[in-house]
Amino acid sequence: MTISRRDFAKRSAGAGVALAGSVGVLASAPGALAADAGAYDPPRGGAAKPPGPGYGPLVKDPKGLLALPRGFSYRVITRTGVTKLESGEFTPSNHDGTATFAGPRGVTLLVNNHELGGPRSKWPHPVPLADGLVYDPAASGGCTVVEVARHGHVAEWVGIAGTSTNCAGGRTPWGTWLTCEETEDKAGKNGMTKDHGYVFEVDPQDRRANRRPKPVKALGRYAHEAVVVDPGRGHLYLTEDASGPNGLFYRWSPPSGFHHGRGRLRTLGDTAGALQAFKCFDSGGRFVDDLSRATRAGTVYGVDWVTVPDRDAKSVSVRKQFKGGEVTRARKLEGMWWGDGGVYVVASFAREESPVQHDGQVWFYDPRRRTLTLKVLLGVNKHPERDGVFDGPDNITVSPYGGLVIAEDGEGVQHLFGALENGRTYPIARNELNIGTPAKPEYSEFTGVTFSPDGKTLFANMQEPGIMFAITGPWRRQGR
Repeated sequence: MTISRRDFAKRSAGAGVALAGSVGVLASAPGALAADAGAYDPPRGGAAKPPGPGYGPLVKDPKGLLALPRGFSYRVITRTGVTKLESGEFTPSNHDGTATFAGPRGVTLLVNNHELGGPRSKWPHPVPLADGLVYDPAASGGCTVVEVARHGHVAEWVGIAGTSTNCAGGRTPWGTWLTCEETEDKAGKNGMTKDHGYVFEVDPQDRRANRRPKPVKALGRYAHEAVVVDPGRGHLYLTEDASGPNGLFYRWSPPSGFHHGRGRLRTLGDTAGALQAFKCFDSGGRFVDDLSRATRAGTVYGVDWVTVPDRDAKSVSVRKQFKGGEVTRARKLEGMWWGDGGVYVVASFAREESPVQHDGQVWFYDPRRRTLTLKVLLGVNKHPERDGVFDGPDNITVSPYGGLVIAEDGEGVQHLFGALENGRTYPIARNELNIGTPAKPEYSEFTGVTFSPDGKTLFANMQEPGIMFAITGPWRRQGR
């Protein structure tokens, strides 16, 4: 049953402040987030005051890769142009979304997206066209599966090839990976021989299950970013990173009698289930056209869902099929993660093209209450070249130690950082690999942030040149 704007307004009328204050807020108003947490060093003598959240200041890396807190260390798992697949080719470049899975005999399996778009000739290290695993032989992207054994041995092989611009993706409760194409290229465009902009399922445990890749067309064709699964209701939530107009947040509802499981999605018909886009309204029942309207953390919107007319976008992009006032939009809808009974959703930044400028939002959608709450709001970072301020959240994960861990995809200095419910943030890692010049330094975004199944290792990627790290150290509880 849908919650109407009138119902939401009745429930919250006269109680807007109380409603906002009743939810957990991870961060406060614009500009309030800064790396002020964890910068405390205990005194050498006398009573030490309780440390703030985090693990202390970041220590420069003599190898020039990754600055970490004291006591932490990293290991390079894969690196483009250095490590090789089982088949002999170099690890593909442009690492993006990643998830971990518990494998046999204590191994950790990771599925790693490679965000490679356009023709294969464009990239020195595209995903190899492994026999039986290719969707479109003209496309350069795909996924690799990385196996990390307890004794340290690493193996890597192709999970799917011939897909394009594989971005954030998402893990399923039944142990597979959904890789998302962030493109709308159709056959004949950019050298492609098939239509793109779909979601594909990759099984890290069963290589045979990945043969003859088939897009899950029921989930629509658009610039997919991330996907998560509601393990109780069976809904899939999907983000779209697009502009002109801004992208949408989607929900797919399974058809009656459908039961999820390994390989079940590829059995669906092209129009199975219902694909819908969200429509938000405030406590006064007023329609919200863009999520950038929110100016403070704790803002709560009610949510309705509007059916997509043509999910395969045969002639018109899905996001362009709606008129003004029919759906809510957001600039750069990026990573998502299921946790705390709902979906954490990132809107990476908004500038002149959006109603209110910001450098990052993290929202929480509660499917039971049908509400969307702004949990993290980052003001515009006016000095991105300086260390200590965070901007441009992208991939996220819910930490087993409390709060969120967020991968930065902003300007200037790039971090992995934590955000807690009490409004504090803290640095976890800093990219020190300059891929620019000494005069004009440039640092690649972090991607694919995810913990190992046992919670002892944090995996994360630098997208360029393409490096997967395993970070270990004295993790401890940080709060909710």
